Amino acid sequence: QVHLLESGGGLVQAGDSLRLTCTSSMRTVHDGTGAWFRQAPGKERELVAAISWIGRGTYTHYGDAARGRFTISVDNAKISLLLEMNSLKPDDTAVYTCARTQRSAYSLNPNDYEYWGRGPQVTVSS
Repeated sequence: QVHLLESGGGLVQAGDSLRLTCTSSMRTVHDGTGAWFRQAPGKERELVAAISWIGRGTYTHYGDAARGRFTISVDNAKISLLLEMNSLKPDDTAVYTCARTQRSAYSLNPNDYEYWGRGPQVTVSS
């Protein structure tokens, strides 16, 4: 069983930056995908960004809201998944949750991810 622990949420002002970290309890040498989802009150969970590792390569995908402002990365041991968020807006306010799957391709469907963290709250004030 893989456990995911996130850190880095909080309250920031519009225009600020924030870094979220998701640490896995298990190191892996296999292909896989890590992702950050978010869910705002009254809205469906949406994929923010995902990164897949296949052999020595990594491939990223960004949702429309994140593209150009957020950066997702993973360390060589595939233990820490990072989400760097810049130019934050009030619309970015949500619970951000990391997820992982053994699949080597990202999916927009949360049901395709086997492991989940609990999710830190990110609140962006105007």
